Amino acid sequence: MKTASTLTFTLGALLALTSCATSSSTAQKPERGPDGTIAYMVQIETSEPNARIEVNGEDVGRSPMTLKIFGDKDGTFHNFGSYQYVIKAYPVRQGQYVQTKVFRTGGWFTSEDKIPSRIYFDMNLEPTTATQKIEVNTNTK
Repeated sequence: MKTASTLTFTLGALLALTSCATSSSTAQKPERGPDGTIAYMVQIETSEPNARIEVNGEDVGRSPMTLKIFGDKDGTFHNFGSYQYVIKAYPVRQGQYVQTKVFRTGGWFTSEDKIPSRIYFDMNLEPTTATQKIEVNTNTK
């Protein structure tokens, strides 16, 4: 009698554990996108809230926000016809500058970047430019 109840309890516990394990793995199926891609949810934050966010030339919202990016299953950006995925944050107030992040999407003999889980824009960074010293000879003899 004791053996039958122990066996029943053990089988019940195993079934409960099995159902928990399968339900947790099936509940996390990623959203499918075009060309065999899957959805990645990326947090977009800025040093000052309410910055306008633009992706590949399209307005997608204001910071802070969650951006859905369809990428390859290995976690990299998918090439939907452009070698770059460009995200811009626009100034909230005077004295700030447009901040830009450019990610590679890959293609023929080019690598692609991993999709980050979070992107942060410091709205107070000043633009940088490469400086070159160019000497022009104005002597015409």
